[in-house]
This record gives sequence, C-alpha cells and structure tokens, in this order.
Amino acid sequence: MKSLSKIVMVIGVLLSSVNSFAQIKNAKTETVKIYGNCGMCKATIEKAGNVNKVASVEWNKDTKMATLNYDDKKTNQDEILKRIALAGYDSEKFLAPDDVYAKLPGCCQYSRELKPVAKSNDAGMHMKNEHANHNQSDMAKKNTAETQNATQLKAVFDNYFSVKDALVKTDAGTSSAKAAELAKAIKAVEMAKLSTDEHTTWMKVMKDLTVNAEKISTSKDVAKQRETFALLSKNMYELVKASKQETPVYYQHCPMYNNGKGANWLSKEEAVKNPYYGSQMLTCGSVQETIK
Repeated sequence: MKSLSKIVMVIGVLLSSVNSFAQIKNAKTETVKIYGNCGMCKATIEKAGNVNKVASVEWNKDTKMATLNYDDKKTNQDEILKRIALAGYDSEKFLAPDDVYAKLPGCCQYSRELKPVAKSNDAGMHMKNEHANHNQSDMAKKNTAETQNATQLKAVFDNYFSVKDALVKTDAGTSSAKAAELAKAIKAVEMAKLSTDEHTTWMKVMKDLTVNAEKISTSKDVAKQRETFALLSKNMYELVKASKQETPVYYQHCPMYNNGKGANWLSKEEAVKNPYYGSQMLTCGSVQETIK
C-alpha cells in the first residue's frame, strides 16, 4: 500500500507539472544551474521564479539544476534568474545581494562558489621577488577590469547629467533627446563586466531606470519630465553609490518641490542648480551627500 501511495503521489506531481507547463503559451524550456541546499531552498527558488501562466521553475536540490519553462513573448531567462537572485540564490548570470543571502536560514546558506573571494595581500617576503612580475600582471588585469566597469556605466551617468542640465534650462526638447540617449546607454550595459556591487544594484534598478528614461524621452511637457526625473534620480543615486566615481558626485535636495515634499537629484557640480524649477528658483536646495 505504501508503494502504491508513493506511485500515486509521483504521478500527481508529474501531472501537476505537465498542467503547469501546458498553461504557458509560446513555451520555451531551458536548464540552468542555481545554487542552493535543501527543500526550503527549492520552495523559495521556485516561488521566486514562477509567474502564473508566464513562467514555471522546477529545481533539483541534488543536481542544483533548474528547468525553466516560460512564455518567451512575455519574459526571458534573465528576468526569471534576476527574481531568483533577489530571493537569495546565485546563478551563473546573477549573484544574490549579500544582505539577502545573509538573511537566508542557516540550512539554506549554500557555498557561494561564484562569488569573488578577496585575495590575501600577506605574501611572504621570500616570495616577493619571485612573484613581482606575476603581481604586476595581476594589477594590470585588475586595473583593466576596473576601467571596463567604469566604461560600462559612464555613458549612463553622463546622459543622466545631460538630462539634468536640460531641465535646469527648462529645455524640454533637449531633455527628451538626452533621455532617449540615456535609455540607449542603459540597454547597452553589459552586466557581466560590472563589479559585484554594481551588478547587484543594476539588477534592482535597471527596469525602473529604463522605464523612467523612456518616459522622459517621449514627453515634451517639462513639468511631467521633472516628475519622472525625481523617480529616475532615486534609482540613479543607488547606482552611483555602488559605483566608483572618478570625481565627486553631489546628491542635492530641493525642499520646495512636489508641494513641499521635496525631491533629490545628482550633480557633478557642488553649486546648486535646481532642475525642478530652473531659473525660477535656480539655487534653491542644498548638498545632502558627497559621493566619492
């Protein structure tokens, strides 16, 4: 009887899986590795990845392999893996934020094989000369990687500042054009070349940055552009904080905007030039933080 019960249970699970997949139109199936440990991990991974009639995830705790079945007209592998990463689980494409991973139950804190490990600088003196050239090579690679990281986001930051400058001048046309360039720059970012901190933050803000940049680009109403710019600045602040800056960036605040609720923005200049009021109240505001 016990064997029969197990067989019935397995058949039930299989039928449930088939029905779930059958409900997804334009179904595409892929297999990816997602790190985790136990049954609790399985529940969290699958819950994070599943979207009713759009995406279904089945994860095997023994092989660490997940089967993704999704409607490729409505979503993609990256979107599914980002949700899973934000729930605390690493994949080869996306790493979980450290603070989210730290909050996982002890049994779920898997070995983070993909997370870069800081190398010790404590090398023996007798090894110094022998490895001098090797260390120089490592340093060159590190500098190259940092340059690539900076290059990845430079166009994003530069175009954001151009949008800000256009709003300072109350120039809706230029603001729209620069926002379109910003949207292109956002889409051109190669996440694999970002640092871990940048990568984690990028996953959180990329979608909203894109939506807000495109919204400004399609509007010719400077008042509406400014409303959206306040939202854009909130996410851009998170990204700037996660990225190394060659020169200081000033996080500034206008207390008057939005009926006294206030709004923030980022600037390369310490002197306040208010993008929410332009010449009407050009110097209204203050520096809240200097980001270096």
